Amino acid sequence: MKRLFTAMIAFATWTGAAGAASQAPVAVVEDVQGKVTGAEFMDYVVPGQVIKLGVGGKIVIGYMKSCWREVISGIGTVIVGTDQSAVHLSQFTADKVPCDSSQAERIGKAVGESAATIVRSLRDDIQPSLVLHGITPIVAVSERGRLVLERTDARGERYEVDLTRAPLARGKFYDLAKANIALKPGGTYSMKLNSKSTTFMIDAGATPGAGPVIGRLVMLR
Repeated sequence: MKRLFTAMIAFATWTGAAGAASQAPVAVVEDVQGKVTGAEFMDYVVPGQVIKLGVGGKIVIGYMKSCWREVISGIGTVIVGTDQSAVHLSQFTADKVPCDSSQAERIGKAVGESAATIVRSLRDDIQPSLVLHGITPIVAVSERGRLVLERTDARGERYEVDLTRAPLARGKFYDLAKANIALKPGGTYSMKLNSKSTTFMIDAGATPGAGPVIGRLVMLR
């Protein structure tokens, strides 16, 4: 079994180095503690990516399509899969959490488009709104400016956040909880930052607090 897993690591390292740049991300790293190499907090990770945990190491990985959220700790090795990880030696627990499985495709497209300018198709413009399962979204941004958030199915709810000096995790993620902004379960919202915008819904059963990242993440395009 050990020999098989060693072979898997060697194969994953080889294929990861050869094709990681062309692969779409399947998961996001929600938390990192202690000694972890191969991934950092709020990294998008791709199939075949190898992550190693040292003494005191812990990592939380949220898979955007399968909605599996994994908590992995202790010395060992993790190989990112398409829907869940292969884990060797480390302690491992996983649970299904509420998330919108279409998020994987959305983020995959956005990451793929980041290096090139393309014209959006009509299909992109009319795709169903993303459904978030937390009332305090985490916003992935690629630039600074004034973030405007407005409810579209009811009047009177509008927020503005100046991101020019706001602290961003990894320089590109803003948690609306930092501005004490909590949205209404069941509400539909539009969000705009400079020329980029998006729309989304808050699930009627969304709960308060800092829930799993994969249930709260929204990307501006």
